[in-house]
Amino acid sequence: MGFDLRQVVAGILTLTMFVMLIHMIKRDHFDSVQDKTFPGSTEDATYETVKMDATHVRKNIGLWKGDTDELKPCWVKPSGDEVEQTEGFVTFSLTNGPEYHISQIADAVIVARNLGATLVVPDIRGSQPGDKRNFEDIYDIGVFTKSMDGVVKLTKELPAQVTTSKIAAVKVPNRVTEDYIARHVEPIYRSKGNVRLATYFPSINMRKSGKKGDTDSIACLAMYGSLELQPEMHDLVDSMVERLRTLSRKSDGQFIAVDLRVEMLNKKGCQGNDDSDGEKSCFNAQEIAMFLRKIGIDKDTTIYVTQSRWDDSLDSLKEFFPKTYTKESIMPADKKAKFLDSGDSELENVIDFYISTESDVFVPAISGLLYANVAGKRIGSGKTQILVPSEISDSSASASSFLSPYISKKNHFAYSCYC
Repeated sequence: MGFDLRQVVAGILTLTMFVMLIHMIKRDHFDSVQDKTFPGSTEDATYETVKMDATHVRKNIGLWKGDTDELKPCWVKPSGDEVEQTEGFVTFSLTNGPEYHISQIADAVIVARNLGATLVVPDIRGSQPGDKRNFEDIYDIGVFTKSMDGVVKLTKELPAQVTTSKIAAVKVPNRVTEDYIARHVEPIYRSKGNVRLATYFPSINMRKSGKKGDTDSIACLAMYGSLELQPEMHDLVDSMVERLRTLSRKSDGQFIAVDLRVEMLNKKGCQGNDDSDGEKSCFNAQEIAMFLRKIGIDKDTTIYVTQSRWDDSLDSLKEFFPKTYTKESIMPADKKAKFLDSGDSELENVIDFYISTESDVFVPAISGLLYANVAGKRIGSGKTQILVPSEISDSSASASSFLSPYISKKNHFAYSCYC
């Protein structure tokens, strides 16, 4: 009995296709098993669901991605020809940390320009009496000087003949206006010849005003174009950010910065709810852990906390997110004596502020000026993933629901400066 070669070939092809089909069915079944949540405790099941949501969030709403459109500075640097120069001086100090420095520098520049006065480069004061340092110990004096060229006249120190008795102390509100300067500052300046400014903060919000004022370009330049860290500080922050990215291999080098300082939670501003809208304004470590878990943050995510040294209250955050670090665990060993062990809170605050501006996601556990001014810096660099914590009653929620109103409504003052 003879064989038809065509029938043999057809049979072999049919058998081969059948084997391939079996393998495909097995692979599909294996993949679907991996995606399922297996029975277990309620807590475990919830976490598995959240972990799957995290993948969904990353792919669909860009949890780790800020503005797709790059923003550029759109302020116009004013000309020095527009101001009549006077003989007096404006002095001031940078105080309370970098989140205040940004606002203080802007107010001083606006006042000095309006008065036609010479601005004295500020010193930097810490929280303790006698805690004083030079501007260039933290910031790049060259960058500051260049940015102010043609805006205000600068000097590094007062002439010897200008004694403290010839300087009048004047308080100005944050985001001082030309009208306020004309009514409350200029008469004193004309009478005394020199003024020393102290900025107070009637409000900590940084929402942009409805009408763009004449001083906005100067404020934009001062806040976002004049202060850069001096090289050693800049390199330290860069090395710590790089360390965090190295620890974040499972999340493609991305990490979250959480502004959570335990000592702040016991202060008056963190007791109760925010008077303005009734919302909770401060969150402890356990509350932050639950918030991050419910919006779908993966347990392997690296988290940087601004608390200087480890506190037992942070254990609840580390239980959910084992890769949680404070600066003491990621700072290079040869820098700890100067920047950490010295007990200099000013230097530590600077590190926290600038790491918070560089993280892929920023979560302000404490509502305040650090949150507001970190947001401004992040808007300028396109890092707009700022998630404001909340108490979530459901088992999970979309991260996009908690995007900072500064971002979702584009109502931060920085949006007046970048376009």
